[in-house]
Amino acid sequence: MLNLSKLFRASTLTGLRLQNTSARAAPSAAKLTQGGFNFELTEQQKEFKATARKFAREEVVPAAPHYDRTGEYPVPLIKRAWELGLMNSHIPEKCGGIGLGIFDACLITEEIAYGCTGVQTAIEANSLGQMPVIIAGSEQQQNKYLGRMTEEPLMCAYCVTEPGAGSDVAGIKTRAERKGDEYIINGQKMWITNGGKANWYFLLARSDSDPKTPANKAFTGFIVDADTPGIQVGRKEMNMGQRCSDTRGITFEDVRVPKENVLIGEGAGFKIAMGAFDKTRPPVAAGATGLAQRALDEATKYALERKTFGKLIAEHQAVSFLLAEMAMKVELARIAYQRAAWEVDEGRRNTYYASIAKAFAGDIANQVASDAVQVFGGNGFNSEYPVEKLMRDAKIYQIYEGTAQIQRLIIAREHIARYKQ
Repeated sequence: MLNLSKLFRASTLTGLRLQNTSARAAPSAAKLTQGGFNFELTEQQKEFKATARKFAREEVVPAAPHYDRTGEYPVPLIKRAWELGLMNSHIPEKCGGIGLGIFDACLITEEIAYGCTGVQTAIEANSLGQMPVIIAGSEQQQNKYLGRMTEEPLMCAYCVTEPGAGSDVAGIKTRAERKGDEYIINGQKMWITNGGKANWYFLLARSDSDPKTPANKAFTGFIVDADTPGIQVGRKEMNMGQRCSDTRGITFEDVRVPKENVLIGEGAGFKIAMGAFDKTRPPVAAGATGLAQRALDEATKYALERKTFGKLIAEHQAVSFLLAEMAMKVELARIAYQRAAWEVDEGRRNTYYASIAKAFAGDIANQVASDAVQVFGGNGFNSEYPVEKLMRDAKIYQIYEGTAQIQRLIIAREHIARYKQ
């Protein structure tokens, strides 16, 4: 069975690699023949979507209510996603991955989020944890820590947020003190997705004790093996939504990390941590869009079945207009995340577009999920129907990976700077 599994996975990844090569080549041809502006997905991208959609709708959707009720970590679904090549899509081919661009990864993310954003968040947290290593890791670091994730379904985590430092990343208190060829880490992290399941962490810690040192020089990024002595993993938090996602506090007490596990060098951590968001915020927006599409579909289906005053509620203008507003928001969110993903895949700085996509998609996910509950009426408030879960799951999209308010700060800053140019 093990050999068959390895053979299946190898053939799957080979197919995805071939698809990705063609997918990356296709836009160039499109530019030559159609002026470079084209909403049509390549055949390979359609295959990515189809694979993810089949997995989400046939395997994730039926299992999601169970994981929501129990809070269990969805190990079978994560293993299956790994087997299908739907996890770790950003890992470079040189490390054994399929090296998808952000755009292609977003197509997959939206489909999985349609099934359950708790499952999707567990999967996407791997991408967030890996991204600092992808953009700043040495060849040795990438081979060691990214390579192992292509060999078996391992998880990793982005270990930055603290009890007193969420949006204010510069307020991090975790310390890293150099002792010979090692760093001694002390501090506490909080709200770490995959915290109790990770094989390793990307950790941001203050390495310069002078409070006057600017953030872009005061922090260092580390790769920390999860089984290192001194790491204490806290209890699983039972959250409002996305309950199968593993979220925990993690304490570091005299944790020794070799200097070889420093990313780039001492003082480079803040830029690395923030730089990862330009690549990970578009997929988060894609996840929010997937949730919103699910809410719209559930509301539409219900509106075409439920009757009041002698006719389907979809035939009442009040309800049809509500569905129209929901559809408008979903379509615009999709275009926003695709623009942000396309920009970064083209090698451009996409901070402006990434924040717009993340803020807008997060907001409309909440609005559309709430409207879906309204369409369902009293049934929508009941856990036997799917939309109350969607409403609970949606809220976190306005909080994690930069709150809705932080995104507006970034958008305003970028907008004013662009105007002055």
